[in-house]
This record gives sequence, structure tokens and C-alpha cells, in this order.
Amino acid sequence: MNIPNKLFLSDLLKHNVRCDNGLDHGPVILPWMHIPVHRILGLVSRPSNLRLQREVWRLDQLKGINKEEVYVKGACSLSDEQTLERLPTLMNANVFNRNGQKLGLVADFVFESNRGNIQYYLVSRSNPLIPGTSRWRLSISQISDKQPGSISCDID
Repeated sequence: MNIPNKLFLSDLLKHNVRCDNGLDHGPVILPWMHIPVHRILGLVSRPSNLRLQREVWRLDQLKGINKEEVYVKGACSLSDEQTLERLPTLMNANVFNRNGQKLGLVADFVFESNRGNIQYYLVSRSNPLIPGTSRWRLSISQISDKQPGSISCDID
């Protein structure tokens, strides 16, 4: 089992996390991001729908991936839903052009699996949850300003 050099976040969101002890830690539900440098630091899984506890995995714990599962090695860090909601993210962030007009929402991104560097974002013009909606590539060099929930870019 190997890990591709570049991954779409959406590909990981379809997978369950399984640790080196063989335990299922539930689905990947969101990324842990460092916005200032466009980097993903890890993943968050939800071991149970009934508990508010979440498990946070560093990217360097990712050891393998197949069609259904992401394999991790080592112990996770525990957190709760309320704390994770306060972490900054660019997922579902509004994207605005130079004139302040909304262009769409960040629906996905491609990142390097070994270092976590985000290569580019995919922006959806409409609801990103609807399969088949058109998406376009937003390169890091086009971004002029970023805040959690909002991206401004040098596009007319």
C-alpha cells in the first residue's frame, strides 16, 4: 500500500481511518490546515456519531491508502467538535475577485501527501456538495488575501 504524491482532499473524505492496531476510527471529516502557508497539517476523524469527541491525526502518521480506508500509525490527539470548529480553514470559503464580486466557494484542494503543501484549490461556482458542479482551478499565486472563510484573488 503506497500513498500517491498528490492527493485531493475529497478523496480522503470518502475514507475511514484505520490505525496500526486494526481499529476503525471512523470517517475523515475535515482537514487540519495552516492557512498562512497553504498547508495541510493533518486530518480529523469522527469515531462515533453519538459522541462529540474527535480524533486528530498528523499528516506524517498517514502510512497508506486504499479504496476505502486511510491507514495511520501511532496515537491520535483527542479534541471536541466545538474546538475544531474554531480552527481556521479555507474549505467552503467564499472566493472574491478584485472587485469584491463572489466567484464561488472552495470545494476541494490538491496537496502533497508527504509535506502537506497545497498545490491549488478547486472553486465551485454553485453548491460544492452537488456532484458534477463545475469547478475551476485557483492557483496559490492568484490569491491576494486570505482569511478563514474568505479568499480574495487577482482575477477580474
